[in-house]
Amino acid sequence: MTKTNPETGTVPVPVPRSGTTTLWRPTGPEELALVEASGWTAWPPRLPEQPIFYPVLNEDYAVRIARDWNVPASGAGYVTRFEVDAGFLERYPVRRAGGETILELWVPAEELTEFNRHIVGRIEVVREFHAPA
Repeated sequence: MTKTNPETGTVPVPVPRSGTTTLWRPTGPEELALVEASGWTAWPPRLPEQPIFYPVLNEDYAVRIARDWNVPASGAGYVTRFEVDAGFLERYPVRRAGGETILELWVPAEELTEFNRHIVGRIEVVREFHAPA
């Protein structure tokens, strides 16, 4: 069992030094429209009340957020998948937001432009959920 650092709330997770790391991001329709407008290559700037951009480390956690939070909040939830340069990601400690598989990165809003520059390839929608009609 991996232990959370009580002082920082971070979890040690090995990240490859070369290549890419797959991340997921649960999102609603408004944010997804902005990603589409970027040509599927960048996340939009955070709103003033959103100081952190948090991609997650596994699809299951992203599905739960998209289905259980985004759908009730906005009528639809999407799970996106994208690759980021693994070496770049070393600067962001993995944070456990709950159970052992509820892992995310916390990217400060002011670093999102730089984060976007390290996305490799396109952001893709891999799952979607909609409120019952």
